[in-house]
Amino acid sequence: MNKKILALIFTGALVFNSCDEQLDINKDPDLLAPEAVPLNSQMPAGVTGVAASAGSYYALIGGFWSQFWTQSAVANQYKQIDDYSINSGDGMVNGSWSSMYDALTDIRSVKANAETAENWNYYLMATVMEVYASQILVDFYGSIPYSQANDPANLDPEFESADVVYDLMAANLNTALAKDLSTSSIDVIPGSDDFIFGGDMTKWTQFANTLLLKVYLRQSEVRPSVAEAGAKTLLAKNNFLMESAAITQFIDEANRSNPLYETDRRQLNVGTNLRASTTLGSFLDQNADPRLAKFYDGTTFQDQGDFDQGSGSASVVILSATDPVYFISAAESYFLQAEADLRYNGGSNAQTLYEEGVKAAFAQWELDATDLLAGAYAYPAGTEDENIEAVITQKWISFFPGNGYEGFIEHNRTNYPMETTTAQSDPTYIPGQFAYSVEGTTGGAFPRRLEYSQQERQRNSNAPTTLLPVTEKVWYDAN
Repeated sequence: MNKKILALIFTGALVFNSCDEQLDINKDPDLLAPEAVPLNSQMPAGVTGVAASAGSYYALIGGFWSQFWTQSAVANQYKQIDDYSINSGDGMVNGSWSSMYDALTDIRSVKANAETAENWNYYLMATVMEVYASQILVDFYGSIPYSQANDPANLDPEFESADVVYDLMAANLNTALAKDLSTSSIDVIPGSDDFIFGGDMTKWTQFANTLLLKVYLRQSEVRPSVAEAGAKTLLAKNNFLMESAAITQFIDEANRSNPLYETDRRQLNVGTNLRASTTLGSFLDQNADPRLAKFYDGTTFQDQGDFDQGSGSASVVILSATDPVYFISAAESYFLQAEADLRYNGGSNAQTLYEEGVKAAFAQWELDATDLLAGAYAYPAGTEDENIEAVITQKWISFFPGNGYEGFIEHNRTNYPMETTTAQSDPTYIPGQFAYSVEGTTGGAFPRRLEYSQQERQRNSNAPTTLLPVTEKVWYDAN
C-alpha cells in the first residue's frame, strides 16, 4: 500500500488524496515539477505516504517480530514472515522499500521548496518526517541512500553507512530546530493540511526534540559518548512531546481506514490471519493487564510460529478501521525520557517519567493504570539495568498494534524483552520472553533486519552486492 491507494483522510472539510480535486491544484502533485507543487498540497501526500508504508508493511512485519501476533494455523498469508524466510524478492520487502522512498520524494520536495521560500514551519515539519521515515529504513536495512536519495537526476544514489546516516539525521534535525519560526514566510501557513498537529508549531518542535532523543538513544550501545552528549543536551532543554504525534482521522470505509486494518482485514478479506502470540498474550494474562481484552478477542494463545501444528483456535488480534497511526505516542515520549534520565541523568526523574508513560499507554485504550502501577507494573527502583528493562518492556507493549517495528528494533538494541531457548509449550517458559519461531528456518537465530529490496538491487548500480541474511545484526544492535 502506498499513498496512491491509502485511505482518504478527513480533516475538517478537507478530504486528502494525492489525486483528489479538492486540493488547491488540479493535477496530481507527482505530475508537476517539484518546485510547482504548493507546500500545503505536497506535505499531506508525504505524511500519509509515510503512514501508509510504516502502518501497513512495517507494522505487519514488526508485529510478528515483536511477537504481538503469529500466523494463524488455518491460513498461510504471512508464513514467510513468521518463520523468518522473508527475502529480497518478497512483495512486502519490495513494496515497503519503494513506498517509503515514494513518500520521501514528496517530503524532500517540501523541504527543498520550504528552504527556498524560507518557510521554516514547513521546513521543520518536512525534516521531522524525513528523519522519521529514514530511521525506520536504516534500522531495518543498515546502509541506505540518504544524501543522494530522491533526486530525479540521480537514479543510482549511493548507500551510506548507518553511522553516517545517523549523524546526518541528527544534524538535519538540529538545523531545523535552530531556525527561527517567528521569521518564517507566511505565504503558506500550516493548518488543516497538517494531519498531525493542525499547524501547531510548538508541538512540531516537541516532536522534533523527541525524535532527536530517539536518534541519540538508538546509539546507546554502539556510540555511548554520542548518545550521552546528545541526550543530555535535550534533557536540559526538557521540551518533549506530552501528547501523541499521530494521524487520527481514519473512518470505517474502504480506502479511508487505518492502513494496517485496510491491508490485513479489508484488502485480504480475511479477518483471522493474525492470532494472539503466547509471548505478549501470556505476559498480559499473567499480570491481569486489562489491555488483553483490547488486543485479542480471547485468552487462547498460539506459540510463536506454530502455524503448522497449532489447532487454529487461538484468539484473533483485534484491529479497528479507526485506529490512529502513531508516529511517536505520548507513552513512547515518556519512556524515551525515562531511559535517557536513567542512563545519563542519574535517574532522579525516571520513576515519574516511567509512570507517566504507563499511564499514557493505558489511556490510549481508555484504561486506568493506577492499580497495576501499584502492583505488577510498579517501578522496580532496582539496578539501572532492571529499571531500563521495566521501561523497555512497557514501551514494547505500548507499540501494539501498529508500531511493532519499533518494539522489534528496540529489542535488538537492548535485548529486552529477553530471548529464551525454552519452548513456549514448556511449563517453565517465562511469559513475555521472546521465543524462536516453532517453524523457524534460520537455525535458532532470531531476525535482526530485512534483506535489501530486489527491485532496488536490480535498478541501482550502487546497491550492495552482498545480500545480508535477516539474522545479520544492524549496527545499533550490540547484543
